[in-house]
Amino acid sequence: MEAALTTDTDGTTGGSPSDRIDTAVPHPARRYNYWLGGKDNFQADRESGDAMAAAFPTIRTSALENRRFLRRAVGYLAREAGIRQFLDIGTGIPTADNTHEVAQAIASQSRVVYVDNDPIVLAHARALLTSSPEGATAYIDADLRDPEKILAHPELRRTIDLAQPVALMLVAVLHFVPDDDDPYALVRRLLDALPAGSYLAASHATHEYLPPAIAEEARAAAKGGGPHGLINLRTRAEFTGFFTGLDVIEPGITSVAEWRAESEPQPRPSVVEVSMYGGVARLP
Repeated sequence: MEAALTTDTDGTTGGSPSDRIDTAVPHPARRYNYWLGGKDNFQADRESGDAMAAAFPTIRTSALENRRFLRRAVGYLAREAGIRQFLDIGTGIPTADNTHEVAQAIASQSRVVYVDNDPIVLAHARALLTSSPEGATAYIDADLRDPEKILAHPELRRTIDLAQPVALMLVAVLHFVPDDDDPYALVRRLLDALPAGSYLAASHATHEYLPPAIAEEARAAAKGGGPHGLINLRTRAEFTGFFTGLDVIEPGITSVAEWRAESEPQPRPSVVEVSMYGGVARLP
């Protein structure tokens, strides 16, 4: 796969994805990269990240705990559930403990398809396409809101056997899909394409632990787009709706900081500090 993009000294970009890069507008993947301590972000992303951190001071803790949740969820799916195929939508910019790295460290034959719509993630796709000789990885430039494109994509069909169980990973991506786009129908369409024994692993930001004034500001920003992008915070009950009809794995829908986190450094961050739910469930 070819994914060439260069950054010039003046901050402009060249190469095929450049037409879609606007460095003056913050992007969720790049902002998340900034919170995780990465370098693949621009001034607009850093300013947006700092502004959000001013309203929610522990947002970097939330980003780190969400990443640790992904690592533990993939570990559970590969080790305990025996899953060997992963469809990771909303991949983000590659960092430590990417899905294929965690899965293939447990089972080298694991096969992973990544999906994202950020051209900077596309530029880093080679890092995501590094695979063990026994396994396989692929990258699709697509949007969660276009499940038909994802499911019909030749890279997915070459890499994943949809007749065998698949783990659908929707980690910190659903809160970027507004209600008007019916995120529940999008998730159901993806799950309907997977066989029994597949899994859904997801995490989602919530306003339930935010101070009332900040929670109201976040809801208002979601309705109008806001200066930092569209973030649709949802309640635990609303997030649980994505798992309707699935068998939720213990410990259920809980803070990402608490989900099977016994081996993590103690004490764990509080649900208030993290303000993000996570869960894993099996398709019966």
